[in-house]
Amino acid sequence: MHSPDRSSSHPLRSVLERVSPTSCPTEFNFHCHTTCSDGSLSPEQLGHQAVQLGLQHLAVTDHHSTRAYRPLQEWLDHQRLRGVQAPHLWSGMEISCLLEGCLVHVLALGFELDHHALAPYSEGQSAIGEALKAEEVRRRIHDAGGLALLAHPGRYRLPFQRLIQAAAEQGFDGAEAYYDYEMQASWRPTPVVCEAVAALLEKHALLRSCGTDTHGLELCGR
Repeated sequence: MHSPDRSSSHPLRSVLERVSPTSCPTEFNFHCHTTCSDGSLSPEQLGHQAVQLGLQHLAVTDHHSTRAYRPLQEWLDHQRLRGVQAPHLWSGMEISCLLEGCLVHVLALGFELDHHALAPYSEGQSAIGEALKAEEVRRRIHDAGGLALLAHPGRYRLPFQRLIQAAAEQGFDGAEAYYDYEMQASWRPTPVVCEAVAALLEKHALLRSCGTDTHGLELCGR
């Protein structure tokens, strides 16, 4: 079992503790993509929609890339100078790894940008060797001052019960509790799966996250 570390006092924790089934897509979104990986929106276009939706907290989690962060932060800062209310932007990245021998995705959130620990994961493709193991990914995210959360736990070939148990044992901070597994045009959490995932996270005292996993042209859908 992984021992507690500084992630227990991470400022994003208090935000994630407020996540509920209705938080996304108009309050929080901690899982979305831009043209910096496989998304359709530029960072600025995504920022424009985030402002229109009234988001309070946002993280762009491109696959193995953090290139969207700086242009998006610059755009949001410009909006604030104009008197526009803009969301707080957290650093984010979606990282592929192996958990229980299953290929899964991990959301790294609120880490120090360009930290050397995350170098193997920010080059546009999956890591190889030891760096591909979930426990190593978790360790490196924590070394970079971030939180490690299992993305969409109900989408893998292994049951989410087993994966969340393993993630808890390896020191993960939480998982994506609310997700649109049915991939509807307008994002809504899938009730039965999400309720079961949220209950299991509560049982393990893990944080709950939410996000649209947007790859298309509308931030309120997938």
